[in-house]
Amino acid sequence: MKQAKQLGIWMDHSTANIMELSDGIVISKTLDSTPAFPEQIENLRMDESLMHNKEQNQVSDYYKKLSYVINDYSEVLLFGPTEAKTELFNSLKSNRRFERVKITVQSADNMTNNQQQAYVKDFFNAPLKIKGVK
Repeated sequence: MKQAKQLGIWMDHSTANIMELSDGIVISKTLDSTPAFPEQIENLRMDESLMHNKEQNQVSDYYKKLSYVINDYSEVLLFGPTEAKTELFNSLKSNRRFERVKITVQSADNMTNNQQQAYVKDFFNAPLKIKGVK
C-alpha cells in the first residue's frame, strides 16, 4: 500500500510554517505572506476601497501559494490561532483538485517551531480509534 503523504501547516494571516512528515522526520519551511502595503501604511491619500482590494489580493495570493504546496499531499492538517486556516480550507474545498486530499482543521495556540513539529507528529501518528472497538 502506498504511504500517505502527510503535511501539517501552522498558519495565521502573515506566516505559514509548512511541515512535511516523512518516515517520522519533520521537514519544515516557512512561507510569509507578502505585505499588502510595503510602503507606509499611514499614507492618508490612499483610498479605503483600494486598501481593501490590495489586502484581499494579498490574502488570495497567499492562499494560492499554499494550495500549490497542498496539492502534492494526501493528508493535510491546518492548524493555528486565527481564522486563516478555516478561510484556506473553505477556499480549497470549493476546488475539485482537492477532493481526494483529506484536510483536517484544528485550532491551536501560538507555538514554538518544536511544539508545532511535535503537534504534527502526534496528529499523524495517533492510533486510529474506531467506535465500539477496544
